[in-house]
Parts: sequence; structure tokens; C-alpha cells
Amino acid sequence: MIIVDTALAKRAAEGRPIRVGMVGAGFMGSGIALQIAKSVPGMQLVAIAARRTSQAVAAFEASRTGEAVRIATTQAEIEAAIVAGEPVVTDDPALIGVARGIEAIVEVTGSMDYALLAVEAAIATGKHVILMNAELDGTVGPLLKRKADAAGVVITNCDGDQPGVQMNLIRFVKGIGVKPVLSGNIKALQDEYRTPETQRGFAEKWGQNVHMVTSFADGTKISYEQAIVANGTGMRVAKRGMIGIDPTGKNPTLPLRPLEEYVQMFAPHLDPEGPGIVDYIVGARPGPGVFVIGTHDDPRQKHYLNLYKLGEGPYYLFYTPYHLCHFEVPMTIARAVLFGDAALAPVGAPQVGVVAVAKRDLKAGEVLDGIGGFTIYGQADNMDAVVAERLLPMGLAEGGVLLHDIPKDRALTFRDVRLPEGRRIDALYEEMEREFGLSRPVEDHALV
Repeated sequence: MIIVDTALAKRAAEGRPIRVGMVGAGFMGSGIALQIAKSVPGMQLVAIAARRTSQAVAAFEASRTGEAVRIATTQAEIEAAIVAGEPVVTDDPALIGVARGIEAIVEVTGSMDYALLAVEAAIATGKHVILMNAELDGTVGPLLKRKADAAGVVITNCDGDQPGVQMNLIRFVKGIGVKPVLSGNIKALQDEYRTPETQRGFAEKWGQNVHMVTSFADGTKISYEQAIVANGTGMRVAKRGMIGIDPTGKNPTLPLRPLEEYVQMFAPHLDPEGPGIVDYIVGARPGPGVFVIGTHDDPRQKHYLNLYKLGEGPYYLFYTPYHLCHFEVPMTIARAVLFGDAALAPVGAPQVGVVAVAKRDLKAGEVLDGIGGFTIYGQADNMDAVVAERLLPMGLAEGGVLLHDIPKDRALTFRDVRLPEGRRIDALYEEMEREFGLSRPVEDHALV
């Protein structure tokens, strides 16, 4: 968006950079800190919250060399550092949410309750919220969007990550008069039974969190990402787990197939009159990126599309061959602060959720270990099925104690687990159910 760089240049010239707070200082967080400091005039990262403040200090030291970093335990200390122009870190994310002098926060942890300490405080104090936290967005994003609307602030997923890249492409496709019927994600590997043990080597090679890497491989992450796109467009999934065309047989070393071949594979599942579906493919080129399949009903415009090398139809393929993650996050911040524009946000009630599925045969009394672990993986499913079958959202599953034996590949329900007490995420999920009329029996709520 060229208009963004012009607006940022104006803020830089005026000496009024957008002041940003961030929650999380891991692999992506440290990349965001570096990108803002080195490549984005008109924006300044002023404060970071992280469980390990040493990580936050390291992120600042790597991006703002030669500057002393303050460690704060109160709101007043954070605000004083911002006024003094000194980078500041804390282990309390709520302080980043409430601190004056911050216009927007970026949440980059993948956590639930820890993230909510900052997100809810930021909304309540009039700050825009950028979520690089697909897990939180895919669990209670529609409710957070309603709260943000009431507060007059933007909450949005981000440019650079696949959901935001998909939404930018969808907006482009719709803008030229083509109707999107599928929004897709491209993967190199999909194997639901991957664990932190199988993915440890890859995670160590790239300096990433092993549980996050496992969530990429076992399909949980892509389920969240596609649920977010569905909730931001009104699309749905064709079935639980999506179609997920995979000619590789779980072998990521095979030669990649042209992306165009997948259009014909999807054709039997597409409905030009429907709301569209979200899905994914494995082993395509160019990748990794995203794609949209669309239709056009005007014969003359179809003639032009054919002339412009998109084929005779009825389905036309558009794609973005990359996603650049943290490199593009500052653009989302600027869109929210300067133009009140969300890269991607829910449009109403949730359309698709992510449910917990047994990764192996599980025994009564076992404790679920959550996202990217050994016990469960996530699959996207339509919310009417989630509600009707009382399925357990992946975002609530961690720490749940199994009340029954569960066979491998069976989706868990609320009646299968005893969930931990006192968590904020459970309370917000119940609030979302009430807000959008997603009924669930009283006995199921009692387990939360």
C-alpha cells in the first residue's frame, strides 16, 4: 500500500512516530523489533512485555544498539521511559495495554490468558490491537472484534502472515469484479501425527519454538489461519479438516506441482453460488504463498481474462507466491493507526472454529498438552457442527483432564474433559457463545 509509506513519512517528518508496544519477544517478536527499528521511519517500538524480560531486552539491544533498556514493574515507570525516549520492558503485559503514549500493541505470543491481559487492557484504553496470534484470534476473535468496535479501535490480524496475505488478495480479486469461491493456503507438509520430538531438529536449525513448529506440521496452525479467513469473509469449510489436497503422500522432498493443476482438483467442491470455502494444498509451486480461485459471470470480461492469460474459466486462479511474516507487520500497524483499516478482522459471528482431535489413543486421566504437543491436533470445522456436537475448541483444551478413553483421530467434546478453573479464555468463550447465540448445554458450561 503506497499510501502507507507516504503517511509514515509525514509522521517521521513531523517528529510524531507511531509508538508501538509489543507482547512477546521470541522468534517473530525479535524480527518485528528489528524491522521497525531499521526499516520503518515514522514508527517506533517503545515497550515490550515478555515472560522472560531478558528476551525483551535482547530484542531491543539487537535493534536499538547503544541504548540502555529500562526494566519496569509499574505503569508509571513505563510511561516515564516512553516520555524519556528510552526502550522499556516488563513481564506484565497488562502494563503495555494500559500505558499512555502507546497508540497500538502487537501481540506475538500464541498464548491465551497472557495475551488477553494486554489485549483487553489495550481495547479498554483506546489502543489498536494487531494480532500475530492466530490461536487467540481463531478462538475468540469475533468477540474481541465486537469489543474493539464498541471502544472505537481496530483489532486486526496482520499483513505478512498467510491470513492477512489471503485477505489482501481477496480484496484485490473482488475489486476487479471477480467473485472469490475459494481462499487457499500452500503448505510443504501436512502430517497430523508430528510431535515436538519429530520436529525438534527443524526448530533448532531455525531458532524457533518447537511447539510452534509442530503446530505448523500437524495442521493446527493452518486450521487456525483458515478459520480466521473464514470468519473475516463469511466463508466456510467443505468438511472438518478441510479438503487439503496432498499429492505428496507426506513426502516434502518430492518435486512441486504447478499450482494451476490444483484448480481442477478443487473444481468438484466449488459452488459459484455459495459463500465460498477456505482450504489448503500441499506441495505446490510457487510457494510458500496463498491463492484465490474466483469466477466471473460477464462473457465480455471473461474474454478479457482469457486474453490476459488467466484461461477460459469458469475458474480463475490468483496467487501471491510468498508471505513475509514480520517484514509486513509494520504495514498493518500503520493501516490501523493512520487509516482505521484492518488487514483482516471478523465480520460477525464465528463461521469456523478449530476443534481438538486426538493425536494418538488417549487414556482417562491424561492431561492434554495443547497446541503443538503430543496429545492433540487442531482441525477447522463449521461452527454449526462445533455447536451441535459440543466439540472442544483447541484453544481451550490445554490442561484439560480426560474423563474417558479417546481413540486416535476422534474429535474431543466438552463432555470428555474437565477443564482448569479460573481461566479468562474460558470465560470469554462462554461470553462469545452468549453474544452470538451459540447455545451449549448448562452441564457442558459447568465443566469450564
